[in-house]
Amino acid sequence: MRKHYEVEIQWKAFPLHPETPEEGLTLEELFAGRNIDIPQAMARLKKAAKELGLPLGDRKKTYNSRLAQEMGKWAETKGKGDEFQNAVFRAYFVDGKNIAKIDALVGIAAAVGLPEKEADEILQTRAFREAVDSDWALCERMGISAVPTFVLDHQSLAGAQPYETLEQLLLVNGVKRK
Repeated sequence: MRKHYEVEIQWKAFPLHPETPEEGLTLEELFAGRNIDIPQAMARLKKAAKELGLPLGDRKKTYNSRLAQEMGKWAETKGKGDEFQNAVFRAYFVDGKNIAKIDALVGIAAAVGLPEKEADEILQTRAFREAVDSDWALCERMGISAVPTFVLDHQSLAGAQPYETLEQLLLVNGVKRK
């Protein structure tokens, strides 16, 4: 979108399964008691990812993303927000890494050119806890209940969307092409 439109993209953290322990949960544990066919849901997700040309691994577990969100806020202050977010998504969705672990996040930060020692300190001190708390409160006030959610001038689209749908949201709201 940034290549073709005059748009500023801001990442906001969302409390997706914040109760997930550091060691993670299997998808069966996460969705226990709900009538969800996990293999079927994963097959749909893989198909959608393939159609969009996105890599997707065979994820068996979910992990708590809180520390990754805090690190993402720090990465933004260093001008590496997008690179870090993309690297975290790849680590989680493709490689199945536990993004609740400090060592994994420090490694991801280093891989995108962020200083390891500072990354570790940021996570140890939880320096960006309040920034994430603020984002979570904003999501609650706005009634956001799914990720991703795209918001533009108080209009929102929830869930993964085709490029054309996102483009239409921009055009309807008068966003200029470059």
